[in-house]
Amino acid sequence: MSATIGRRSGSLRAERRWALWTAYISLIIACVIFLMPPVYMLITSLKTNADIANLQGNPWIVTNPTLEHYRSIIGNPLFLTFFWNSIKVTVLTVVVSMVISVLAAFALARMRFWGSQWLATGVFLTYLVPDTLLFIPLYQIVGGLGLLNNTWGLVLVYPTLTVPFCTWIMIGYFASIPKELDEAALIDGASWPQMLIKIFIPVALPGIIAATIFAFTVSWAAFVYPTAFITTPDQMPLTIGVVSTLVRGDTFAWGQIMAGALLAALPPVIVYAFLMDYYIAGLTAGATKG
Repeated sequence: MSATIGRRSGSLRAERRWALWTAYISLIIACVIFLMPPVYMLITSLKTNADIANLQGNPWIVTNPTLEHYRSIIGNPLFLTFFWNSIKVTVLTVVVSMVISVLAAFALARMRFWGSQWLATGVFLTYLVPDTLLFIPLYQIVGGLGLLNNTWGLVLVYPTLTVPFCTWIMIGYFASIPKELDEAALIDGASWPQMLIKIFIPVALPGIIAATIFAFTVSWAAFVYPTAFITTPDQMPLTIGVVSTLVRGDTFAWGQIMAGALLAALPPVIVYAFLMDYYIAGLTAGATKG
């Protein structure tokens, strides 16, 4: 009996060891694949224009490192205009998206009414419609409102990308909150707005943070809508401003493009670095509770 138990425990240890090795190897391969582009961008941004144009050398080695591309980008007033436009549009979009998403999710998850489940599913399905199909009708709508080539037009259309998924996240989180809280609040005479502000928003804060991070990322990185709606540099966000000013026909300022792209990617990286735990908790809570 003891020999059989020993063989089984040894077999389990071997299986666990192989599982760990497989997981580590898979993670290493995934990290290499996903980190290669930003590492190559960083290497290119540190090269001189002569080294970038030299096709004979090793593209992964920096022989004469320089920060001239970063100085050129940061010292360019137009780049600061792009940065400010991105901040303005992103902050306003996040605020609008979260107000709409929280109210819609609370109504669909807690204020049960006929067709609420179908409506909740429909809200999520709208997220699956690609923006490459929506920008043509939205172009006519924005143009009819006189908001073409205006950052306010982006604030109007960006929520079409963020609200459906943020609402879906919040529906799952609100649905995971025990119904006893509703009943206790109603017995105490609380109204639905009071329940939302004093009970559900504090309890659902991780889900709200997750939805906020998603809305921030989508708004900051949007490319199709600003490309279609914005034409002058003074209204461009970073995503198209860097490309439009640093690409002239078949001439690419690769060093500055890479430096600008890395600087543009810095805010989302900082946000995820500090709020990743909240983001994961918010995404998984609705799927594991309720």
